Amino acid sequence: MQLPPDSVGLLEGLTTTRAIRRFRPDPVPDAELAAIMFAASRAPSGSNRQPFRFLVLRDGPRATDAKALLGRAFREAWATKRAADGYGGGDPNAPKARLERAMQHFVDHFEEVPVVVLACLVRYRPSNAYEGNSVYPACQNLLLAARARGLGGVMTMWHALVEAELRPLLDIPDDVAISATIPLGYPQGRHGPVRRRPLGEIVFADAWGQPAAWATEPEGTQHTQAGPPSERR
Repeated sequence: MQLPPDSVGLLEGLTTTRAIRRFRPDPVPDAELAAIMFAASRAPSGSNRQPFRFLVLRDGPRATDAKALLGRAFREAWATKRAADGYGGGDPNAPKARLERAMQHFVDHFEEVPVVVLACLVRYRPSNAYEGNSVYPACQNLLLAARARGLGGVMTMWHALVEAELRPLLDIPDDVAISATIPLGYPQGRHGPVRRRPLGEIVFADAWGQPAAWATEPEGTQHTQAGPPSERR
């Protein structure tokens, strides 16, 4: 296999890879999927153990059943989050309203997502707070490679609601953690510059809270706050 040409530079990819939740129905060709998974497999891991594994669900009979389970879980989880975070009402053009519409479309059409990747971790020691270090870099590699090939995805955790049913359906061993679910496909929209907090708020120099005078941003950078507004904040 030869890697396909990449027209997206590394820094451009890092700063323009959006969470994609609306997908076209177009199938993802085997060659594209192989290139994306190859890039994911190049990620670093503790002691180079490479304990990450990827279970790819497309259109096989068990994949169809698994997508149905996941769709149910995602709709339930979104309904809970929607109520807890105060979605609904307000300016329909506000970023929060646009996100709400995208999320509702995402969960309502989950079973139609062309590819769903379960990012897993083969545990080599008891479950601990640091084991994600050996699987989440591979997830980011996967999403960046998808961006480079004109696809998109989003990393989620809502599989947890149906994990007990998902495991026997897909023969996932007990010593394997399901670390993330990544829906993947060709976006209905597009990638573009992502908005985050100003660099001056998140980069310190020499001591906590001390401004880093050198931490400047490209001209025209736009910002956003972290997460949806909430009374708990």
